[in-house]
Amino acid sequence: MAVAKRNWAGNQRCVPSHVHQPRFTDEVAAIVRAAALAGEKVKVIGAGHSFTDAAMTDDHLLSLDAMNQVLSVDGNDVTVQAGIRLRDLNQELFTRRLALPNLGDIDRQSIAGATSTATHGTGVGLGNLATTIVGLEIVIGDGTVLRADEKHEADLLSVARVGIGALGILTEVTLRCVPAFNLHARETVEPLVELVTDFGNVMRSTDHVEFFWMPGSRRCRVKRNTRTNEPARPQPKLGYIRDKWIGENLAFGTVCRVGRRFPSLAPKVAKLVTSEPNERELVDRSDRIFCSPRHVHFVEMEYGVPFDAVPDALERIGRLVAGLPFPVMFPIEVRASAADDIPLSTAYGRESGWIAVHQYVGAPYEAYFQGVEQIMNDYAGRPHWGKMHFQSSLTLAHRYPEWGTFRDLRLRLDPKGTFRNAYLDRVLGTP
Repeated sequence: MAVAKRNWAGNQRCVPSHVHQPRFTDEVAAIVRAAALAGEKVKVIGAGHSFTDAAMTDDHLLSLDAMNQVLSVDGNDVTVQAGIRLRDLNQELFTRRLALPNLGDIDRQSIAGATSTATHGTGVGLGNLATTIVGLEIVIGDGTVLRADEKHEADLLSVARVGIGALGILTEVTLRCVPAFNLHARETVEPLVELVTDFGNVMRSTDHVEFFWMPGSRRCRVKRNTRTNEPARPQPKLGYIRDKWIGENLAFGTVCRVGRRFPSLAPKVAKLVTSEPNERELVDRSDRIFCSPRHVHFVEMEYGVPFDAVPDALERIGRLVAGLPFPVMFPIEVRASAADDIPLSTAYGRESGWIAVHQYVGAPYEAYFQGVEQIMNDYAGRPHWGKMHFQSSLTLAHRYPEWGTFRDLRLRLDPKGTFRNAYLDRVLGTP
C-alpha cells in the first residue's frame, strides 16, 4: 500500500509507488538501473528539511538513512556515507578531534541534502557546506557509479557538489574538515539602524555574525561567534533550557499559535516575547554554538544577494511588511558568506548577503514571500535551492554564469531524465 510522505514543514507531500532504504551503493545503483529500464523516476529524500518539492516523486523514493557511516579518515579528510545526519556527523567528527569549518542553524539535515542545495552558515570568510567536499561518489541516470576527487574527474567534482538531485544520487562524500575548535559566543540586542548603516563592518567584525530582525521593531538580536582557544564554559543547563527550549520553542510557539488564531493580537504578543533583552555570553564547542533546537514549524524563503545590497533590501522589506494585511510572526534572518566557484551555488562568483524570511505553518505567507522575491529580483537574487521561491529556469539561467556547464553535465549524466520531477523541471528546465 502506497504511503504518503511529507516534509518537515508539512507543505510538501507525495505518494511514491515504491519506497527503498538501501544500505550500500550497489543497492542504490540496482534500484536506479531497474527504474531507468522501466522508464520510471527516482528521487532521494533526506531529513525532509527542504521547503520545496525537490525530493517529491510518485515513482521510486529512496531514503539514505541507513547509509550513515563514517567510512574513513585521512588526516583532515573524512569520507562518509551520504545519508549521515549533520548532528551525528558533528559528534563523529568531535570524537576524532575534527569539525566542519562552518554550519547553519539546523543540524537535522543529511549531509547530501544540505550540500546539494548549497546550505550555508554565516561568515564572510567561509563558503557553504558544499565547498568542503573534496571527493564524492555518485550514481548517475543509468545506474553507473562514478567517483570524483581533486585529481580524477575534477570537473565532475566541481559541478556535482551542488546538484539539487538533478545529476544523480550522492552515496559518499569526502569532506575537508578542520581541527575541532571552540567558539566564543556573544548574543546582544542592538539598534537596527546601526547594524544596517555600518553593515560591512558589522558582518566583518568577527568570524561569524548574524542578526535577527522582527519587522516593525527597532532592535535586533545579534550573534557574534569568534573562534577561540579558551576552554569551554557552556551555558548552565537550566539557562539553556530556559533560553533554547522554553523561550525559542515553547513560548515562541505559543506566540505563533495565538497570532495565527487571532491575527490582531500577534504584534502585541510578539513584542512581549522579543522585547526580552536576554543577552548572553559563553564558550563551547563549535557545533553546539552554531546549531539550535528548532521545534516550531515554519515555511521559509531565503535569497542570496550581492553583499552591499543587503541594507537597501532590508529597508524595502520593512516597507513591504508594513503594508501586509496579516502579521509576520517570525524574525528576518540576515547572514553573509564568501564567494565560491561551484556552478549552481547561490554564492557563485560573489560575496553574498543572505536574507531569510519565515512564516508560521498555517499562517498566510504568499503575498509576503512574493513581495520579498520581487525585491530580490532587483538585485539578481538567487534563491536557496531548498527553500520556497517562485522562480523558473527562464528567470534563473542568466543569474548563473556557469548555467550552461551544469546543463551540459546533466545531459551527460541523466539523458533520459531518471531524476526529474516537477521541481527540477520548473527550476532547471527539462533535459
